[in-house]
Parts: sequence; structure tokens; C-alpha cells
Amino acid sequence: MGAEHIHPTAIIDPQAVLGANCHVGPYAVIGAGVVLGNNCTVGAHAVLEGPLEMGPNNRIGPHALLGQPPQDLTYAGEPTQLVVGEGNDFREFTTAHRASTKEDGITRVGNHGLFMAFSHIAHDDQIGDHVIIGNGTQLAGHVHIHNQVFISGLCAIHQFVHIGRLAMVAGGSMVDRDVAPFTMVAGDRAQLRGLNSRGLQRAGIPTEHRRALRQAYQRLFRDGGTLNAAVDAVATDPNLQTTEINVLLDFIRHRGRGITR
Repeated sequence: MGAEHIHPTAIIDPQAVLGANCHVGPYAVIGAGVVLGNNCTVGAHAVLEGPLEMGPNNRIGPHALLGQPPQDLTYAGEPTQLVVGEGNDFREFTTAHRASTKEDGITRVGNHGLFMAFSHIAHDDQIGDHVIIGNGTQLAGHVHIHNQVFISGLCAIHQFVHIGRLAMVAGGSMVDRDVAPFTMVAGDRAQLRGLNSRGLQRAGIPTEHRRALRQAYQRLFRDGGTLNAAVDAVATDPNLQTTEINVLLDFIRHRGRGITR
């Protein structure tokens, strides 16, 4: 990496490893144990602390703070990690913390995510690919966000909540239960508002699959009766056997904090 890509006021620990063609802005601080892939950009005043591994083509905005220890009173300085994939955009003042020791010691962020200004990724969170998190949204610890989820601004996600693939969370929502794949939720406390129809269409889900998913949604969440009975009914209906419905049913079967309804 050429020195011309590092601003003279930046501080980079000799034990940090930067890939080819990385750019580091004014007054940025990169600590020991940080590994950056090729073509990463670190904005002015950003702080990266290790152990932190980031793949190529990540963009870290001004004043972002990645790799701080977990906000967990039981944490005693163990060498946990933050591991980030490729092509993510961490905007200004975003924070993402390393894990505690309660799971496998790794906070994970996938690929091609957008984390807008002042958003927070807490310890032990597991973030999938193509996730968008809006301005000021805060994730508590041990939250799992599946692929292609969109969380609007000023939301709060309770610890241990799982949010399924292609779900959408409306702005200002307080989410204290799991959010089923392909659905939309809103409110304090968040309630189910329907399918994420626009998101399904944009993701290229075939029309016939979207139609079947609407039928499954009606049976699961709107027709009454117990959720477990509805799951069994949908699972045995020969007209409702699609990949998306199988994903939805599997998520509901393995729910941890109950499903937002």
C-alpha cells in the first residue's frame, strides 16, 4: 500500500495489516489486531480497534467506531472479535462492537450492507448480507438479522431478537419479538402490518410464489387458531410448497422470543 493513500495525521499501529489500495483519512486511528482487505476506505477521525477483520471494499465513514469491547458487565477483556465481510458501507458515527464470551466470541457482519449514521451493532450480533439499517437504529446484543432485511431509522431491537429474510421494520419501531421473514412490522411495541410485497417484488420472487406466500400469511397470522396448528396446515397443503414458505415455516418453528403478530 502506498504511503500516498494514508493521511500524515492518521495513526496506524505497526501490528495492523492493511491490504492493497486502502485509503486512510485525517486523524483516523487503526489499532493493533486490525486486518483490512484490499480497497478499503477509512474516513476522517474513524477509530478501528482489534481484533477486527474486514474484507475488501469496505467503506468506514468519518467518526465511525468499529471493534470496541462489548458493553457487557461480565466481559473481562477476553480476545473476542468483530468480523466483517466485503463491500459494506459504515456511515458516520456508526458503532459496531466485538463479541462477549457467551457464544462463539464473534460479532459478524456479512456482505454489501449499508449501516447509516449513528446506527449501532452490539456484541454477538449476527448480520446477514444486503442488510440496510437506518439512521439512529440501535441493535441490542445477540440479535440475528437475516439477509436482505431493511430496518428503518430510529428503531430499537431487543436483545436475542431474530429478524427473518426480506423483512421490513418501519421507522421508530420498538421490536421485542422475532419478526417473520417477508413481513412488515411497525409500532411501539411492533405489530405485524402485512407482507413486504414491494421488497419481495424487488428481490425477484416469482409472481406465483408471492401469491402462495400471501395465502400462507393469511392462514398463519389472520385466520385465527394457534400458530402451531396453522404451521402444520400450511406445511401439509400441496399448493403451498415453495422455497419462501419453507423458509417462513422453519423460522416460525425455531422462534426464540415469540413472533411479532
